[in-house]
Amino acid sequence: MNFEQARAQFPVLDRIAYLNAGSMGPLARATVEAMAARQQRDLEQGRSGKAWGDEMRALRERVRAGIAATIGVPADRLALTTSTTEGCNIVLSGLRLGPDDEIVTTDSEHFGLLGPLHASGARVRVARIRGRPAEQAFEAIRAEIGPKTRLLALSHVSWQTGNLLPIEELREQTGLPMLVDGAQTAGAIAVDATPFDYYTVSAQKWLCGPDSTGGLYVRDPDSLHVALPTFFSQAEHDETGAFRPAAGAARFDGGWIPTASLAGLEAALETVPHWAAHHAAEVAARCWTMLSERFELITAPGQASLVTFAYDGDAAHEAARLLDQGVVIRDLPGTGWLRVSCGWWTSDDDLRRLLTALET
Repeated sequence: MNFEQARAQFPVLDRIAYLNAGSMGPLARATVEAMAARQQRDLEQGRSGKAWGDEMRALRERVRAGIAATIGVPADRLALTTSTTEGCNIVLSGLRLGPDDEIVTTDSEHFGLLGPLHASGARVRVARIRGRPAEQAFEAIRAEIGPKTRLLALSHVSWQTGNLLPIEELREQTGLPMLVDGAQTAGAIAVDATPFDYYTVSAQKWLCGPDSTGGLYVRDPDSLHVALPTFFSQAEHDETGAFRPAAGAARFDGGWIPTASLAGLEAALETVPHWAAHHAAEVAARCWTMLSERFELITAPGQASLVTFAYDGDAAHEAARLLDQGVVIRDLPGTGWLRVSCGWWTSDDDLRRLLTALET
C-alpha cells in the first residue's frame, strides 16, 4: 500500500487538513464499515448463544494481539482498556502505594496520568521540565528521585511540548519501576515497550480506532494486584467472590468493550501501513522546519510526530478560525500554544494549507 492508497482510506481528508490525531485520529472507511457490519449482524441475529460468545472472545483476542504488535510486546501481557487513563488507574490502584511512598513525574503530563497519581495515596514529586531544553529533562527527573521513590510515571511523548522523554535512559540508569503514558506513540512512532513495567496506549488517536479503545502492557502480571476486577479478571470464582486470576494480563481487562468498537479497531489496525512511523517522522520534520520560519517552537527538533509552537495572540480563537478554514489543529489551554499532529496520512499539501491559513 502506497501513500496515496493509505490516505484514500480516510474520506475526511478530501476536505480537511486533519492535523489533530494527538486528540482523536481520523476514521477510515473500513473502520466505520466494520462497526456497521457488526451492529447489523447483532441486530439481525441477536447477541446471545455459545457461537456468539465464542466469536466475541475470539475478536477480543485478535484485537489484543493487534495492539500488542504495535508496541512490540507479547499478546498475553496486554490488557484491553478504554483509554490510557483507565490503564493508569489499573496500575496505580494495583500497586497499593501509601503516604510513605513517592512517585516521580513531570509538569508536562496529561491529567489522565496525573489524576490517577494523585488518587494513589502516594506522595507525588514533580520534575519541572516544560520550560527547559529537551536535553535537560533527564537530570531534572533524576534530581527528584530519592530513597522513597517507588515508581517513575512519565509520558513517552509529552502531549504538550511534543518532546520525547528520556524513558529508556531512566529505566537503564535507575532500575526503578516505570509506568509510561504512551498515548502519543502507538501508530505515530516505532515503539518497543518490553523494557518497561507498564505501558498504556489509546487506540482512538494515532491508530485511528473507535472511541474508548486502548491497551495496557504489564510486564509481570503476577506482581500487580487486581484492584479493579471485572468479569474478565477471573479464571474461576466461588460463591463469596474469591477468585483465581485469569492468566496473563487479561486479568486486568477493563471490562466489556462494545462489539462494534472491537470490530472497528480490528479493521483500523489493519489500515496502518508498515511505513507509518517513518512517514510521520519525515512529515513532522518538514512541519517543524516550516513553522520555525515564523514562530517560536516549543518542540525541539528531531522529536516525535507532534509539533507545538507559541502563538502571539489568542490561541483558542486561532484554532477555531483555522477549523473554519478546514485545517484542524488544537490549542493547549493555559499555555498560549498551538499543536500540530503529523500522522502517516499527512501530506505536504496539508502542511501548505496550514501555513496559508496561519498567514491569512
